Amino acid sequence: MAAFHEISFPRAVALGASGGPERVTDVVATASGREERNTRRADSRRRWDAGYGVKTLTALAEVVAFFEERRGRLYGFRWHDRLDHSSSPPGTAQTPLDQVIGTGDGTTVAFTLSKTYGALHAPYVRAIAKPVAGSVRVAVNGVERIHNTQFSVDVTTGAVRFAPSAVPPAGATVTAGFLFDVPVRFDTDFLEVNFSAFSAGDIPRIPVVEIRP
Repeated sequence: MAAFHEISFPRAVALGASGGPERVTDVVATASGREERNTRRADSRRRWDAGYGVKTLTALAEVVAFFEERRGRLYGFRWHDRLDHSSSPPGTAQTPLDQVIGTGDGTTVAFTLSKTYGALHAPYVRAIAKPVAGSVRVAVNGVERIHNTQFSVDVTTGAVRFAPSAVPPAGATVTAGFLFDVPVRFDTDFLEVNFSAFSAGDIPRIPVVEIRP
């Protein structure tokens, strides 16, 4: 990923942000009253307003410094999504069986972390590019593999690579559990800060948008 800094947005501010996934769907009504619906984007894109998480002038100053170092929209960074940052359901610990990330063929050594949403109708598979270091657990056919011995993880891309002696055999199910961040950037080159409004309880707008690996 070009122009990206492997650093996290201030966690205390991110926890109070407002936002979530966005999709782009074209809806056209026919003469009969029926609808034709088509999506223009295969993947969802998450957006947040970090301003809701700014509660003090100290926090605001920290965000401004972070914004300046990122040069506004120029450099991407990591974002902690309070709602969705784990391979497992909320409130449960990660296990190496959480998510299916591939099937072995006896020769493939690299697999990409992913998370599947839904199950019965149209499951959505989301690529995970920014796992949290030290959080990734991997299993092959239900048997956990040893990190840094049987497999390694690139925390900047989400790639899992098996050692030559531990390549998943043909037909083997490869699963993983992990924590992850979202790659994002600021969605503005201008942070408008009104100190009088802020003191009165107004919240500055700090837009953040997901970017693709």
